[in-house]
Amino acid sequence: MPPVTYRDAGVDIAEGDRFAQGLLDLMQRTYSDRVLANPDGFGALFSLDYDTRLFRQNYRHPILVSSTDGVGTKLKVAFLTGRHGTVGIDLVAMCVNDVLTLGAEPLFFLDYLATGKLEQEVLHQVVTGIAAGCREAGCSLLGGETAEMPGFYQPGEYDAAGFTVGVVEKHRVLTGAGTEPGDVVIGLASSGLHSNGYSLTRRLVFDEAGLGVDDSLERFGIDRTVGEELLEPTRIYVRSVRTVLHHYKVKRVVRGIAHITGGGLVENVPRVLPEGCAVELDPSAWRRPPIFDALQRIGSVPLDEMYLTYNMGIGLVLIVSRFFAASVLEQLQRAGERATVIGRVVEGDRTVHIL
Repeated sequence: MPPVTYRDAGVDIAEGDRFAQGLLDLMQRTYSDRVLANPDGFGALFSLDYDTRLFRQNYRHPILVSSTDGVGTKLKVAFLTGRHGTVGIDLVAMCVNDVLTLGAEPLFFLDYLATGKLEQEVLHQVVTGIAAGCREAGCSLLGGETAEMPGFYQPGEYDAAGFTVGVVEKHRVLTGAGTEPGDVVIGLASSGLHSNGYSLTRRLVFDEAGLGVDDSLERFGIDRTVGEELLEPTRIYVRSVRTVLHHYKVKRVVRGIAHITGGGLVENVPRVLPEGCAVELDPSAWRRPPIFDALQRIGSVPLDEMYLTYNMGIGLVLIVSRFFAASVLEQLQRAGERATVIGRVVEGDRTVHIL
């Protein structure tokens, strides 16, 4: 009987090494001066004081903030289309937008990719998207793990997860504390579905409507194919919101920030509301992308279910002092965000009321 090797069992270590080496250039394009070289190490190195004077000026009591997330069943759409770059951006966005809600600057990112058989071209697309997302967020892609697990995943499929660490000055951590009735709710437009609600979306689009990824959505007022619309990447809000936070570094102008993911506006906004406060939102104040109306129409989905499942066109919410709302809005718009006042804080029991 001939000897059996790891490769015979479906894992090619040499192929994995070649894949990892091929990603080095993508990673290095995201590096800042804080990244310390450690090419053959078991971990990545990141310095918090590459410029001691500057770091101590900005952070006298630095607090590290972490977040981990995945892309969910949006990956199924990538499998159907053969387009995998945008889900890499999604992976970064879901994590960096989360640490942003606490006022943090994302420092670095790591990914975990798992598949039954390593397909370099596919996973290279994913990591290219991850690197693009990191550059957009201003954080460094330090490394990651690619696991080849024969028999665990269906052929052509993979899973992806990410992890980020950020930093914020202790007295600048945003938790929603200080929010009071009369404060203003500013919504930042989403790019579409982002990365939530795809189990329902796939049921509606592929099963109920009988559409394929290459079919047009023109009859719903969308000049794109199903694949193009469903793979639109999650918007990364780091640079624009960090600009606002830096501008008001001395004053507590921004009370709290909510990332609108699973649970929609209804469940995410209350997470940054203190006791005694509620929020009233006016849906007529913002433009809802047509994909949401299309999904509701396909499945006759109740409106309250839509607001509980999707972001409904708002990807990030800022609760700000009413005295500075106009200024914050102007800065966000100048930074390229489609931002608008969508509601206000009222007395209540940490709930959201859609008017």
